[in-house]
Amino acid sequence: MPPDRRLAIIVNPELPLGLLANTVGAIGIGLGARLPWLGNRQLVDADGRTIDDSSILPVPILAATPEVIGALMLKAMPRGDDSALVVFPAFSRSLHDYQEYEALLPGKHLADEVVDGVGLCGPAKWVKSLTGSLRLLR
Repeated sequence: MPPDRRLAIIVNPELPLGLLANTVGAIGIGLGARLPWLGNRQLVDADGRTIDDSSILPVPILAATPEVIGALMLKAMPRGDDSALVVFPAFSRSLHDYQEYEALLPGKHLADEVVDGVGLCGPAKWVKSLTGSLRLLR
């Protein structure tokens, strides 16, 4: 793991519980795929049972309105190669085929879209500067 890293997932707390969980899960998968050092290890218990680990960093889930999430997303761009920004635009929820999402995104202006959540991982200073004023999801 690179030194001094932080991770945060920011979501709209007004989403219904199932959609909120789906958003956090999808963003988490995106962060792990972008930065495999966040996990990707196997651990063995005292009985020799092997499990796959979860994140090596704490994963705070923070709350913000879609407007704040959208502004935060734009501030996070551009980012360094050592960082991740995973975005969950609301329009993607109605799509059930990733290829359709991949084909539609180039015609969208993310700045004009409602964003249900974002995930950030990178230098602690960068993540803190973007999320320092946000509250934990409760």
